[in-house]
Amino acid sequence: MFSYLRRLFILIVLSQFNLHCQMKANLPEFNTEICHPNNNYEVTPVMDYITTLEGTPASLPYGSTSGQWGSSGKMWTKQKGTPIGFGITYYSYYENKYYEIQQDLEHDYMKEMTTRCYPISDKGEGALNEFITLQDYNNSYEEYRNTYSPFSTLVFGFAPKGMVVVWICYANISIEVGRYTAHELNDEKKIKECEAKLLSTYRIEPETHKELIESMSIPKASPQPWENYRIKYDWSFNVTSTNHNFRFLALDNDSYNGEFESLYRPFVSNPEVKKRAIPEILNIYWETGKNERYISRIFFNWDKTNEKLKASGIQDNFFNIKIKEDNSELSIDLNGKPIEVDSIRIYPNSHLRFRDSYQD
Repeated sequence: MFSYLRRLFILIVLSQFNLHCQMKANLPEFNTEICHPNNNYEVTPVMDYITTLEGTPASLPYGSTSGQWGSSGKMWTKQKGTPIGFGITYYSYYENKYYEIQQDLEHDYMKEMTTRCYPISDKGEGALNEFITLQDYNNSYEEYRNTYSPFSTLVFGFAPKGMVVVWICYANISIEVGRYTAHELNDEKKIKECEAKLLSTYRIEPETHKELIESMSIPKASPQPWENYRIKYDWSFNVTSTNHNFRFLALDNDSYNGEFESLYRPFVSNPEVKKRAIPEILNIYWETGKNERYISRIFFNWDKTNEKLKASGIQDNFFNIKIKEDNSELSIDLNGKPIEVDSIRIYPNSHLRFRDSYQD
C-alpha cells in the first residue's frame, strides 16, 4: 500500500511538473513601456513589479518615462507571463512628490486579451477577422504572421496627481485596459528611503537632484486634459468619392486617449458604430488607379469635436468624409453638419499596398 501511494504521489508530482513546464514554454512574451503626456511630465520609477498569472517575474523598463500619451517610443527586454497586476513607486520631478500604487488587473479580461491577435495588414489570403485566437495564430503561423499581431506590449502612462493608465498593445494596435490612481507618499521615513534609492539607482548627485526639482517644477499640474481624453462617444465614419474608380482601402484611428485602431476591408466598407474616444488623427488610404494612390491625414481639435459630439443629440454619430473626384481635396462633416478640424493633408502614397490595391 505504501509503495502504491508513493508511486501515486510521484506521478502527481511529475504531472504537475510537466504542466508547469508546458505553461512556462507557452508563456506570453511582451515588452513594457512607460510614457507620459509630454517631456514636461516626466516621472521616474523607483521600485516596481508586474505580477503574472504564472508567477514569473516581470518589471518595467529601466529609466524615466518618455514619448507621448500611449507610447514611449522605446523598447525593453521582453517579459514573460500573463500580466494580472502591478506595483509601482515613482517620483514626479515636476510635482516633487513620490507616488505608489498596487493594482490588480481583471484576471479574466487579461487572460482573454493576451490570447487575442489583431490584424495589422490585409495581406493574407483568407477572410480578415476582427481578431483571431493565439492558438489559431500559432497553428497557422506562416499564413498569419504578416497579417495579425499577438499581444506584444503593456504600456503604462503617468499623468499628474497620480493618474495611471494602462494599455495593451498588438504591434501598433492599442487598447486601454484601465485608469488607476497612485497615492502620494506622506511617510517621511519611506520618502527618504525612496529618495536614497532614486539617487543611487540613477547615479544622481544631490545638488543635481535639487536643480532638476527647480527646473522641472509645474506648480499647477493637472490631469484634467488626459481625464477628458478618455470620454467616449458612439461614432463611426463614411468615406466616399464621386470618382467611379475609387477604392477605400484602410483607415487608422489615432485617438487622443492613447488608443490606436487600424481597419481594413471589409470593415472600412461598413464600419461599426461603437464607443470610441475622440480621434486626434485619422489616416485614410485610398486609390483611384495604379498611379493614383493617396493618404490623407485629418487632424482633429479635441475641444471643438467634443463640443459637437456632446451636443449632437444623436446616438449613432457619423463623420462623413467626401473626397473630390480628382483627389485634390476632401471635406468632413459630423452628422451632415460642418465641423472644424485643425488640418487636412493629402499625400501621394508611393509605397503602401493593400489586398485590393490596383496592380502596379
